[in-house]
Amino acid sequence: MTRLKLRLSRKGAVFIILAAAVLLAAVVLLVSGSGGRLGSAEERAAYLLELGWEVDAESEELRETVLPQDFDGVLREYNEMQKAQGFDLERFAGLPCEVYSYRVLNYPNGSGNVIAQLIVRDGRVIGGDLHSAALDGFMHGLR
Repeated sequence: MTRLKLRLSRKGAVFIILAAAVLLAAVVLLVSGSGGRLGSAEERAAYLLELGWEVDAESEELRETVLPQDFDGVLREYNEMQKAQGFDLERFAGLPCEVYSYRVLNYPNGSGNVIAQLIVRDGRVIGGDLHSAALDGFMHGLR
């Protein structure tokens, strides 16, 4: 009887090890897939598509900027939105980054004035938003 329990325990241990390996592999793929380097407009458009946003890659506009040292007022509120989606721009305070903007093609009830914006440092997304260019527009996170 104890021999049978030992076999079941070994099978259970093997199952647990295999399950942990599969889970670890899935986490690595998720992190490297969407968090990987985005060196081209097509890669950035694919990243946005993973989030559900179809964009016109040819509408890409690039603006290089330096994030401010102090996050107060509107910038603090903007960073709270970033934190809610897993980013934190304060980690990059005072550092240069690129801001890529794209026209969103599939925003629900969108009038064509919806812009997706990615904030990128060293080829990695560190923030972003969707916003409307209309006077009574809106802004929210990418996710």
